[in-house]
Amino acid sequence: MNMIKTAPLSSRPVLLDGQVSKVLRSMAIPQISGVLGLILYNLVDTYYVGRLGRDQLAAMSFTFPVVMVVGALAQGLGQGASAVISRTIGEGDNESTKRLATHAMLMALVLVFSIATVGVLTIDPLFRLLGARDDILPYIRDYMEVWYPAVMFIIMTMVGNHILRSTGEVRLPAYIMLIAAGLNALLDPLLIFGLGPFPALGIRGAAVATAIARSLTLVVSLGLLFFREKLIYLGRGMFSKGWQSFRDIMVIAAPISGTRLIVPLGAGVVTRLVAQYGTPAVAGYGVAHRMEVFALSFVNSLSVVVGPFIGQNMGAGRNDRVKEAFAASTKFCFLVGFASFGVFLVIPEPIVRIFNQDPQVVAAASLYVRVVSAAYAFQGIFMVSTAGLNVLRKPMVAAALGLIQMFGLTIPLGIVLDRFFGLPGLFGAISASYVISGLLSFRLTRGVLDQMMLDMHPSK
Repeated sequence: MNMIKTAPLSSRPVLLDGQVSKVLRSMAIPQISGVLGLILYNLVDTYYVGRLGRDQLAAMSFTFPVVMVVGALAQGLGQGASAVISRTIGEGDNESTKRLATHAMLMALVLVFSIATVGVLTIDPLFRLLGARDDILPYIRDYMEVWYPAVMFIIMTMVGNHILRSTGEVRLPAYIMLIAAGLNALLDPLLIFGLGPFPALGIRGAAVATAIARSLTLVVSLGLLFFREKLIYLGRGMFSKGWQSFRDIMVIAAPISGTRLIVPLGAGVVTRLVAQYGTPAVAGYGVAHRMEVFALSFVNSLSVVVGPFIGQNMGAGRNDRVKEAFAASTKFCFLVGFASFGVFLVIPEPIVRIFNQDPQVVAAASLYVRVVSAAYAFQGIFMVSTAGLNVLRKPMVAAALGLIQMFGLTIPLGIVLDRFFGLPGLFGAISASYVISGLLSFRLTRGVLDQMMLDMHPSK
């Protein structure tokens, strides 16, 4: 007996036809809206928390590595599920698609409770390890005591949206994030400063606003998965073949999560190196990181939709379209990267002053984006290549690239150059690591694709 007896998947066309660049563009444009929605969360929070003071802004900067760790775990699980689900869609195996989607959401629920429990119990020792001083810790505690319990809304939504994207649905998840970001922007000043009948919660208000807005995204995402796509099955037999689903997803999800965890772990080390230059430097680094995320949002959107595109075309044996997708993506990375560099080279200070007027904060943030943005094109190639390698069944190669970038390049170069050149040397190390790892990832990905095409046409 089949585990799931539901209506077939929606009639949205799969990603096997049409000009490759047009298909990717049609998927990436709405995805950009969703990514910008996520970034809007961060930018709005940074703007209003920056109005509270330099210490509160530094406190939020210290939370970046932890927030990124949680995001890495959720993205890994979501991308692992998306990779296997997109292939079953390409193969026309609806039963496996629904089984995998159901079990992926159950795995997300287990992850939620694990992170929330451990996180709340380790706030003080963890952030002291990251270099936070005792006068900053109360602000960190105010924020994270709310943020950790709200992690359910973040993780479950991220995994659910990845499942939706694997079916070819990219618009609704993106628009949902935009609406939720707008709600967060509305609630932030009310809850942070206590406007009207609302209490003044300070930095805690930013976390409360995010929790409320994120809860909306979870409700809508679950609604789409349950009622429209009919991909989630709850009832008798829902745990059938659970171990098989866990194994299939984790074969890809574990290396992806490991790769993504490298970034926040390395960011924790970089944050500690920056902290030796004082609270203004940490605050400036935090603002600059937000600016970097925004600049790379367009490439990040492309890296997200490349996975489902590759998965469906691999499942259907259309390897030629996979190679064409990488070529188009590389051109796009150079276009976006050099455009961002041009802007940040000329006018970083006015952008930084939107978030904080402190001259030392402005100087640190401006220095970062001037130095590091020169390498954004190569970081974009790195992001797209590692996303593609995961779906091309080379997750360990992607993980190795992540290790090389952070622990083989950024941190050792950062320690050495920081010693001789100070903060400019530290930021220069990040830029150099982007360039080297971008070139390496391009070469490895091209090799995998060439071999794939050779296997497809052995006589050539």
